[in-house]
Amino acid sequence: MPAWAQQSRSVTGQVLDAVTGEGLPGVTVLVKNTTVGASTDPDGRFLLSVPDGSEASLTVSSIGYLTQTITLGSQTDLKIRLAPDRKALDEVVVIGYGQVKKSDVTGAIVSVKEADLKKVPVANVMESLQGRLPGVDIVSAGGQAGAPVNITVRGNRSINASNGPLFVVDGVQYNSIQDINPNDIASMEVLKDAASTAIYGARGANGVIIVSTKKGAAGKTRVTLNSYYGITDRVYYPEVNNAAEFVAQKREANRTSGRWATVADDPKIFTAAELEAIANGTSTNWADLLFRDGVQQEHQIGLSGGSEKTKFYLSGDYYNEQGLFRKDDLNRYSFRANLDQALNDKVSIGLQNQLTYYNQNTRRDPTNQANKINPLGTPYDADGNIVNYPNNQAFINPLVDELPDNYTNNTRTTRTFSTAYISYQILPSLNLRSNLGLTLSNGRTGIYQGQYTLDRNGQVSQSSYGTQFDTNWSWENILNYNKTFGNHSLTATGVTSLLTFNTENSNAQGRNQLLAYQEFFALANANQQVGINSGYTDSKLISFTGRVQYGFKGKYLLTLTGREDLSSKLARGNKGSFFPSAAVAWRIIDEDFMKDLTSVTDLKLRASYGRAGNYDVPAYSSQSLLSRIPYAFGETAAAGYTFANRIGNPELGWEISLTKNVGLDFGFLDNRVTGSVDVYDTKTSDLLLNRFLPLSSGVSFITQNIGQTRNRGVEVGLNARVVEREDFTWNVGLTWFKNKEEILELGTGTNDITNGLFIGSPVRVFYDYEKIGIWQTDEADAAKAFGQKPGQIKVKDLDGDGRITAANDRRVLGSAVPKWSGSLSSDLSYKGFDLSFQVFARIGQMINYEYAEVFDPQGIENSSRQNYWTPENPSNDYPRPDAALSKSTLRNGLFGTTLGYRDGSFVKLRGVTLGYNLPASWLEKVAISSARVYVQGKNLVTLSEIDNYDPERGGAITTPIPRVVSAGINLGF
Repeated sequence: MPAWAQQSRSVTGQVLDAVTGEGLPGVTVLVKNTTVGASTDPDGRFLLSVPDGSEASLTVSSIGYLTQTITLGSQTDLKIRLAPDRKALDEVVVIGYGQVKKSDVTGAIVSVKEADLKKVPVANVMESLQGRLPGVDIVSAGGQAGAPVNITVRGNRSINASNGPLFVVDGVQYNSIQDINPNDIASMEVLKDAASTAIYGARGANGVIIVSTKKGAAGKTRVTLNSYYGITDRVYYPEVNNAAEFVAQKREANRTSGRWATVADDPKIFTAAELEAIANGTSTNWADLLFRDGVQQEHQIGLSGGSEKTKFYLSGDYYNEQGLFRKDDLNRYSFRANLDQALNDKVSIGLQNQLTYYNQNTRRDPTNQANKINPLGTPYDADGNIVNYPNNQAFINPLVDELPDNYTNNTRTTRTFSTAYISYQILPSLNLRSNLGLTLSNGRTGIYQGQYTLDRNGQVSQSSYGTQFDTNWSWENILNYNKTFGNHSLTATGVTSLLTFNTENSNAQGRNQLLAYQEFFALANANQQVGINSGYTDSKLISFTGRVQYGFKGKYLLTLTGREDLSSKLARGNKGSFFPSAAVAWRIIDEDFMKDLTSVTDLKLRASYGRAGNYDVPAYSSQSLLSRIPYAFGETAAAGYTFANRIGNPELGWEISLTKNVGLDFGFLDNRVTGSVDVYDTKTSDLLLNRFLPLSSGVSFITQNIGQTRNRGVEVGLNARVVEREDFTWNVGLTWFKNKEEILELGTGTNDITNGLFIGSPVRVFYDYEKIGIWQTDEADAAKAFGQKPGQIKVKDLDGDGRITAANDRRVLGSAVPKWSGSLSSDLSYKGFDLSFQVFARIGQMINYEYAEVFDPQGIENSSRQNYWTPENPSNDYPRPDAALSKSTLRNGLFGTTLGYRDGSFVKLRGVTLGYNLPASWLEKVAISSARVYVQGKNLVTLSEIDNYDPERGGAITTPIPRVVSAGINLGF
């Protein structure tokens, strides 16, 4: 061995897909008849040492590809093209408690490759998949640092219970997907229909997203470095009136009320300070003072390697985000260690450990105050100090939270996610695996609000200190039997599962903290309204599962699944329920009559039907809990107790969903064009719905099994390898999906107007009067008949009775659910360069635009820039300002709520990335196996009917979604 090492030489190379020309990650390259080897990096590159002057051969292998053996000779730089194994039909797909060849999949499953996860570097991996998964709706929850995303799979089934999907990481259920560093993920699968999710029972009722993290490989230890740095800015944010526009609106408001006629009347409506500001041309843009350019950066290092028996993967990651506001920032530190050890030919063990630490500062969004404060005021005095109440007005300065020791909202969270497994290969066809998972989360939130902050607004300061400790653990045992005999294949899976969820929390609060610098730490020094409370919840889920997968001649496939779940959250006698499913598939392409259709290279028909459940309501919903209230006997304080707002339901049971799915997978022209189409129908009954009770009952509501919903939809996914040449490839992907969501039945038997629930409509709708314009001068008599006058909002008299009433003249105007969503992605590569972009569309949704309601008819507060009605400008957009009309009267008495409804459809250039892979000949000189540099933009362009706004935000104008421009580098050693 020492002699061999002295005479060895380095060999570099790249392994490519022979069809697409893309680099293949994770390919094993071994020197034949030795243990010397390497695994390719994300771009398919590798570096290893081979004996010099020998007849060395390399064995190159990867799942889903035909293994190649290459005689090395004198070559030192190789380009190896692996041909797909058509019998294996590309890659292996991970399903619940196992994996199957893609050709054997019977359910609606979408698989995501590692390369797709890296196209848009993000803190939360789900952001990078926006629009790329048919049937999966992913939208940002806001633009603050570390903002989560909202995810629904095939619509909202529940009204009060959770609609979020289940995440399974390395075989163990895990709720905090934002903890997982995207660079640590090897693959993801999304299970959508009941046949695919049934093996997870109730936990999978809203879809399942399976995450597999990276593992080590035999061969030389490989090091990867991934780093990027980006700048964020507010590209879409609407501005309110400047000083001149504010003055004009206030004058018009007072002209309407008869108090102002000319500029000579300004002293009647403006203060002396405001008159001076008008004369000096003062105009303060408060939002500009609050916003800043933010930062997003991430730096990760990974190590992987091992021997034939021991394989390891280690990584460390640092993510930092500085939001668009000061005091809005996030620091995340994460560490991962994956270890797999083969004890012998039959027994192997492994550990996957994830440690994540968050240090986050959150700021109350100040734009609400900035958008209504008088632009004639100035934020600073003559000495440059912040003035609490500019120009002695009623509105506090929106900058006050930025003063030192005046405002803090800091959260620190440490979360540990550890899984361990032992696998015993009892027989060649029989395997037993036991998984043990533990999640520990320890969080602390401290808040201090000084006397002159946006929240306290002159009241005494307030401090609070809260802690939460979560302990979740799971134990699952999986028995897998896999056997092929003749034309028959059989896989049987049995699972037992125990999951526990335990939460402890406490909170202490006090007011009038005398020393501001002590913030929330010394609550004993707060001398007013000191209070302490704590809580505890515990729940468990026990499950027993069986699944059989049968195949005949590889083209007739059947999957049967049954799962029994028992949840402690539900009432005695209703805790358990059985969830069966069945799926069949027919590989039409393998039939004899398809042999002459050479243009068709893949064709499979799928159908499934299944029953799933949901129990995701607060723990103890079946019980009536007590709540403490202040009480006294005369002058003596005493403790009093009453029932909590929610009264228990001793008959609380499962919410049930029945799903039908039919799908077609296809491929044409040697699979240069591939895709799938799915049609589904889900009916959900016995909804876990809160029924609100009359005040005379003494409680607010009860959770019952009442109501039904339905979701029907179509999903289409297409991929085309448009160009395939040695130096140039072009791949195009397209997704489109449409989901019709509707409520079929409610507990009341009719519409629930109070809670905005309407039979025949989606769960989230807008119910109001229909604005049809503004009453014009020539319509004075018609307006008078409705108790109005020109310049006020005109709404539609739906029942035609000559009166506008809440009971008869409101209707469902639209829904927050889009009519359809889709995406277009393009990936080009030319020699060492690569260019990709993603376009995302959400069409047919309605939003309630918050900016539209920033309108004060009196002219006291500032307003959004609107085309309002005046006798000289007979607009149909906004009503006439009126100093005699309060903001609340406009909203509640004169149909002001109708001003905010907008078509929220948009098309967004989600991301563009330009990269360059440095030539291997350059890298050899510095002992680097691969290097890629890139620049990228996110949220670059948004097209919609609303100016200066990103409708993905859903109508809110707080914490806008930022544009990000970044540069990064990926290195491999």
